Amino acid sequence: MTIDNSTDSLTRVEQIYNDYGSRAKELKEQGTKIVGYLCAYTPLEIITAAGLIPFRIKSCTDKPDSQADNYMENIVCDHVRNCFALSLTGKYNFIDGLVIPHACDNISRTYNIWKHCPGLPYTHFLNLPHNTDRSSIEFFKAVLGSFIKSLEIFTGKPISHDALTESINLYNDNRIKIHELYELRKHNPPLLSGTHVMQTLIAGMSLPVAESTKLINNIISDIKQNKHSASPGKNGARIMIIGTEVADISLIKLVEDSGANIIIDELCPGTRENFPLTDITDDPLDGLAERYLKKINCARTFFEPEKSYQEYLEKRYSTIHQFIRDYHVNGVILYIRKYCDPFGFDVPEIRNYLHSLQIPVLYLEEDYSRSSFSRLSTKIQAFLEITSTYE
Repeated sequence: MTIDNSTDSLTRVEQIYNDYGSRAKELKEQGTKIVGYLCAYTPLEIITAAGLIPFRIKSCTDKPDSQADNYMENIVCDHVRNCFALSLTGKYNFIDGLVIPHACDNISRTYNIWKHCPGLPYTHFLNLPHNTDRSSIEFFKAVLGSFIKSLEIFTGKPISHDALTESINLYNDNRIKIHELYELRKHNPPLLSGTHVMQTLIAGMSLPVAESTKLINNIISDIKQNKHSASPGKNGARIMIIGTEVADISLIKLVEDSGANIIIDELCPGTRENFPLTDITDDPLDGLAERYLKKINCARTFFEPEKSYQEYLEKRYSTIHQFIRDYHVNGVILYIRKYCDPFGFDVPEIRNYLHSLQIPVLYLEEDYSRSSFSRLSTKIQAFLEITSTYE
């Protein structure tokens, strides 16, 4: 991948984004092993500590997933189907292994398909609990220990506690910089568009963590030095998007092209997987188990009921409330992928919670494709007219 270093940081992001995977291919040619993953519940710190490069396998909105028909039912979510279909085309033939966590049935139930086709040298399944109590944490620590052993066998090298701690620090630094990137959107109008932020996060998923951090730091520096203006250039509605995994900038760009500013999200990739930090603990697995099991606020996680329904909602979605206050949100788009059961089941509770905050909500459920996005434009524009009256 050839990147013109004389260009500004956002142009470099666009180059990496448009040629997704090119850096991983370079590293593979240099002898580094690449391990693919599908979900935010994959402990990247452990993969990096093993001397491997984690690479996020992502779907594509303009590529059909029909090649997956011989292996998966069509009620499997389009993200998993499309990722697998792209692997059959050879798009990700540079990866040496794949890690799949028990994130949801769509992901975990297709592990054996991924394991045997396309026949990767290394595959591993992470048995992630749904509960977050102490016994679940201890169980997950044991799961992480087994993961470490499998990587040690694969690489032929031990993974030390010092290497894990160093890797944890690298990812904490990266996530702190991502948080700073989001801070630029608190301004009115925001100093950085939601489209640019999502493009940066997706580009970063294809890079070694240190390179991703450097890229983000350059963007922050450029904007603070007024080297370029990345703002949408309008005082539009300040919208938050909540939902499942997004594969590219299409959805964010559609909303911003309609006249709004996407100033915060709870998405993957986005705040859900990038804001939680890992505590530095004597045993690194303690901090990792706590982060991945308790700090990632995903619909697949079970939360114990509270004394009242409203208290339960506040415990479950207080982060959303905090974002709404901090970023001065005046409307929320709730976007759920078709056949995404965990988030689909969560929709009534999220809507009830947002209505209790008197925040306008637009609920959209579609397959994640450009053909479906074209149908959403009218709904989004009508919703933005409603939010323009909200203070």
